[in-house]
Amino acid sequence: MYEERIKVKYSEMDYKLALKTSALLNFLQDMASRNAENLGFGYSYITPKNLAWFLLKYHMEFSEYPVGEYDLLLKTEPRGYNKLFAYRDFEIHNSSNCLAKVASVWSLVDITNGKLIPISTALANNPEMQQYQKRETDLEFNKIKQPDKVDIEKIFEIRYDDIDVNRHVNNCNYIIWAFEPLSFEFRSTRHLKVLDIVFKKEIKYGNTVKSQIEFTDETHTVHLLKNAENDEDLCLINAEWK
Repeated sequence: MYEERIKVKYSEMDYKLALKTSALLNFLQDMASRNAENLGFGYSYITPKNLAWFLLKYHMEFSEYPVGEYDLLLKTEPRGYNKLFAYRDFEIHNSSNCLAKVASVWSLVDITNGKLIPISTALANNPEMQQYQKRETDLEFNKIKQPDKVDIEKIFEIRYDDIDVNRHVNNCNYIIWAFEPLSFEFRSTRHLKVLDIVFKKEIKYGNTVKSQIEFTDETHTVHLLKNAENDEDLCLINAEWK
């Protein structure tokens, strides 16, 4: 398991010193990229092949949400692949406890046509990428049901700074758009307990995002991000709060 120690900056915390969820997603994404690079299937290896890694989904379980934590230990392990999907786990620790466990699923995509590429073909002969083997301790991804109604909705325009090296919106922005319609009172009195994210479509500079939220009860929200131009679903999120 690959480890990194992270110094959390004030700019990565909210006013109550809780780690911003977008900052956490950036930590995980950057760490995964560095680890993949070290193992020979990162950006510098796949880009010349006209390929890119795309994150498909996350499942996160927090035993304690990081609040007032300035030093975190992040751990990650590439769990291997099946035909079209690669799996990666993370853990988030403070000085004494494991605060969260995270499971994620990724795919390799042909940049030109957007098609999924078999991982065994793209990463042939790389000894660091093994077949995925399920464990009894693995987290289970929750199925997210589409919202039955829209309780809150907000529109966002995509900025130049929202796009990443692949010229698509960085997926860490999705969580900002998804949570922004929630009230100040709701966000400031609750922390995440369980978070599921499914990324469905990419969106580019010049488009507009519609963020919709359904409250299924006072501690459970379902979020749907849509392309406001064509009404395509971009991302579906299930959040349990405490």
